[in-house]
Amino acid sequence: MKERIRIASGQGFWGDLLTAPLDQVTKGEIDYLVMDYLAEVTMSILQKQRAKNPALGYARDLVPLMEQLLPLLVKKNIRVITNGGGVNPLACRDAIFAVARTLGISGLSIGVVLGDDILGRLGDLRGGGMPLKNMETGEDLGAVIDRVMSANVYFGAAPIVEALGRGAAIVITGRTTDTGLTLAPMVHEFGWKAGDWNRFAAGTVAGHILECGGQASGGNFSADWRAVPDLAHIGFPIAEASPDGSVAITKHRGTGGLVSVQTVKEQLLYEIGNPAEYITPDCIADFTTIQLSPDGPDRVLVRGVKGRPATDSYKVSMSYLDGYTAAGTLTYAWPDALEKGRAADEILRRRMQDLGLRFEEIRTEFLGYNSCHGPLAVPQGEVNEVVVRIGVRGKDRGAVERFGKEIAPLILTGPPSVTGFAGGRPKPSEVIAYWPALLPKSAVQPEVVVKTI
Repeated sequence: MKERIRIASGQGFWGDLLTAPLDQVTKGEIDYLVMDYLAEVTMSILQKQRAKNPALGYARDLVPLMEQLLPLLVKKNIRVITNGGGVNPLACRDAIFAVARTLGISGLSIGVVLGDDILGRLGDLRGGGMPLKNMETGEDLGAVIDRVMSANVYFGAAPIVEALGRGAAIVITGRTTDTGLTLAPMVHEFGWKAGDWNRFAAGTVAGHILECGGQASGGNFSADWRAVPDLAHIGFPIAEASPDGSVAITKHRGTGGLVSVQTVKEQLLYEIGNPAEYITPDCIADFTTIQLSPDGPDRVLVRGVKGRPATDSYKVSMSYLDGYTAAGTLTYAWPDALEKGRAADEILRRRMQDLGLRFEEIRTEFLGYNSCHGPLAVPQGEVNEVVVRIGVRGKDRGAVERFGKEIAPLILTGPPSVTGFAGGRPKPSEVIAYWPALLPKSAVQPEVVVKTI
């Protein structure tokens, strides 16, 4: 058993800093590189891509990234774990194998975790007595089942551990929990067994800290953000894990950013409900038991995490089509910029009313005044300019499309000093809504495929 392993965060979402993975591999020693690409809406985007082209449906940023990384990964014996496989992990694997062949790399083993995509099984599951009710509203899935675009089970660390145990140097998954990407190498390297809930919870907490990339190392920091050095060259966080479950959060020396008790605390509070019950497929972690302490420059020790047994359910993330939306902008200049913008909003709403257009929601924001704080915004004197952004959402695509034709006429038939209209008429775009549900773990089984070239 190793005395410690270093697990580096390489991506916090699809679209994150492209240089981060290479920095993690080249600017210091690590054992694992974990990259989180998926969000709820991402899955529906990937399903649409795969429907158009069966060879797609994964995070395509991975392929050019591997052209840079693969020689270094092989040389340094660094293993990669990523959920960038999206809804087509096998195609992602094959694309990376193609890169390896081009680079003359042989003997590369890639593990793929399958089984999370249950889009084609929804009818059978419901017929088997599993209504997949919305966790938030209690509504039965039958109300929207004909509009579901993606349905994926959140697997945990177990299938990744299996792939690592079978020799995979790269593990590609579909919908896996963000925390499972980091917990898995700890379980694999240290031999932790189900039932060791405190260690599983410690690894889960470490995964939660790493999952958003630079957000734990000084990015998006709401305390003394001015004191964070060199954000242009921010170093992403690294979890230095020990067999007893203690973890030190750090980053490579010489990189920008900041790892402190405060930056780690902020990330710990990100996207959690009940802090005493952070539920994952692997365990339930009690965030109220976490102990943080400084452990040197850019280094925070995480200890004392308590855990409880995992539940008997998986969470299912589904997306479905819920109408259409469109939004347009106009900019009004001084003097009386805000007053002009409000007048334009009133004129547009009256014209839509006269046309008989009905929407589920009409929302107007005045950028620079209330787009962040809404009704809590307080005028701070005269503003030089204001950008009016108005959007609509509704089930009637035709009504949403007609709204887009009513923005430009305001240029010559509304308040004066308007500018900033560009890009043509706003076009309707699909509204993708979220449907969370629970599914018994007995209803779905992950499948692990390991292949070597």
